[in-house]
Parts: sequence; structure tokens; C-alpha cells
Amino acid sequence: MATNGTSDLKRKQGIVSSLCKHFSLDPKAFSSQVPGNDIKTLYINILKSSGKESPQNNDEVMKWIAFADSFPSDSKACHGGLNELNTDLAKKSVLLGNGFTPSEADVIVFSVIHSSMIALSTPEKEKLPHVMRWMDYIQNSEDLGALFEKILLEKPVFEPQIAKAAAKPEVTSSAKGTVQNTKIADKPDTEKNAKKSDSADTKKKAKGDKEAVPEKKAPEKEASDKDKELSVSLLNIQVGLIRKAWKHPSADSLLVEEIDVGEAKVRQVVSGLAKYCSPEDLTNRRVVLITNVKPGKLRDVMSEGLVLCASNEDHTKVEPLLPPEGAKPGECISFSGIDGKPEDVLNPKKKQLEKITPNLFTDEKGVATFKGIPFMTSAGPCTSSIPKASIK
Repeated sequence: MATNGTSDLKRKQGIVSSLCKHFSLDPKAFSSQVPGNDIKTLYINILKSSGKESPQNNDEVMKWIAFADSFPSDSKACHGGLNELNTDLAKKSVLLGNGFTPSEADVIVFSVIHSSMIALSTPEKEKLPHVMRWMDYIQNSEDLGALFEKILLEKPVFEPQIAKAAAKPEVTSSAKGTVQNTKIADKPDTEKNAKKSDSADTKKKAKGDKEAVPEKKAPEKEASDKDKELSVSLLNIQVGLIRKAWKHPSADSLLVEEIDVGEAKVRQVVSGLAKYCSPEDLTNRRVVLITNVKPGKLRDVMSEGLVLCASNEDHTKVEPLLPPEGAKPGECISFSGIDGKPEDVLNPKKKQLEKITPNLFTDEKGVATFKGIPFMTSAGPCTSSIPKASIK
């Protein structure tokens, strides 16, 4: 391992502790084995003690153990390995495992790179969004909070302009009062009294201005409400399976689909896909759709949802987003780090959808994202064959 003796020992102790947590074992039973063994040997010994057999993807586990064994402890030398890991995680939720279920490889790699991630600056962490998402998920799902410090992005605190504007009159009036009092020291009493009266009036005015400031706080609440409207959590985005599709009876550009979203009956949805897909292309295809849009008729045909599609810049290529194989109809799409309850029904007057969709796009690998955060299912992220596409 590319570390010095002290960090080597500390790193392996972290691996043993997290693996024992993963397999529900007591790490004290392996503490004496840490100094004289490499990561592979420690893993094999812990696996044997757990009574579990070697996983079917054992070769892949060994590949990630080799990655962990060669990972440098020097924060300046670790960028290559972290970039490689970030690329690998772009289209999946865990390194190995079934959907969202972390494997021992996830636990080992997490333990090894944790100290390097902690040492990175905020801009450096922001360049590794998939690693950050994955580490947050592993730490929470494996309950490693007691063993490893939480990795956070330190954002600068926002200071509203109104706060700065409120402070200015007070400082200015105070300064004016000081200057006036200094000047009147050599003036006659009458003039001095007049100046004092002016100064008192100025202070009263400043005080009145100061007391009026709280009334200007309303825009902060409006901004907060606006931010809430822009959250993707307002949308109920689900996996669907198109059971049947046909041409709209009175619109050449539209198709009608019956989509299974895990409910008692299928949903009928009208989509503007006739120029890009045939009904045969869509039948038995998995799709991603918003199910809390307000139902309405499109050219006299009822539509109860919105199929999300990726489109290139000139709209010559359009296709529905594709959930991974194994994602079940009705399953809700999640976004790492974003919580919230979707609206029962979106209000068209608030234009919530119009404000959210500009932040939906596919990345350079075709992974569907909201502000760079992948559309995740239990089987992995939703994707498109169109990279850097808008999603609507």
C-alpha cells in the first residue's frame, strides 16, 4: 500500500472496523491481525469468520481491493484514483451489489479514501459529485457515522443585500452627529443649541429608518418560497412500463400510451413522440414519468401523466428516459441529498414544472440528472443515449 507505517495501520484498522460492521462481527477479534496482514488477507479472514461464502463476483471484489491497496495516502497524489472512481460511479449507485445494496468492496474503498476526501477543499469535492453522493449513501446505509466523520461541502453563508443596506443609514447618521458635535464646540450657545436640535432630529430620523427596516424582510420569505418551488421533490417521478401505444386519432404528432405505474389500473398518457418513435418502439418499454401533473385532455384525449424525454439541442433527436433493467413499475425516482414530499397535484398557475425542468439534463455519459444529481432507482440511474441533453 502506498502509505507510511502510521497511516497504513490506521487505514487498515478503519477497514477492519467497517467490514466487521458490515458482517455484524466484533472488530476486537481481528485487532491483532491488523499489523501483519494486507487488505486482501484481512478481508478473507473476516469473510471466513462471518460464515459467508465468497461472492459470485469475487474477481470484481479483488479488483477493488487492489484499487484500495494501491490508493495513495498523500492528498496531492490521490486525484487520479478519485477521478477514476468518480467516472465508475457515474452510472451506478454502488460499486458492486444489487441495486442499492452495498458490497464489501464498497465498504473497503469507502474506508480507504475517506481521509483523502476529508482533506480536499470544497472546490475539489465539487468536482467529484458521484463520489460524494456514493460516500454519503454508504455512510448512511452501513451506519458508519460512529466510525467516520461526515464529509460535507462547506458553502459560504449567504448574506442578503438588505442587511447591508439597513446598516448604512445608522453608521452615516452617527458619523454626521459626531462631526456636527465637533464643529459646534467653538460656536455661540444659540448656534450650538440649533445644531444640537438638528442633530437630535437627524438621530430621530435615523432611528425611524432603523425601525422601518424589519418591514423589508418580506422578500426573503418570497425567495424562500421560490426556492421551495424549484425543488425537484415537488414532482412525483415514477418508473412506468408502457403496456400499449397507438397513434392519436386526431393529431399526427401525438401518441397515446397505457402505462403501468404499479396502480390498480394503467394510466393513459398523451405524448408528442410520433415524429421520433413508433407505437411498436414504445410497447413494453420502461419509461420515466411525472404522475402528479394535473390530468387534462390533449386534442380530446385524456392524459394522466407526463413522460420525461431527453432531447438534443436542435430537437432532431428525442427519446424517453430509460430506467435500468430491474427497476419496477411504480417505483419512485430519488435524488441523493434531496428530501421532501411531492405535491398531490401540481398547480399549473404556479408554473412549478416550468421552473424545475430547466435544471433537468443528462450528463456527458447520458445519466439523467437534476442539477447534476442522478435520477436513481433501486437498480441504478435512469439514462439516455443522448448526452448533455435537456429533459422535458
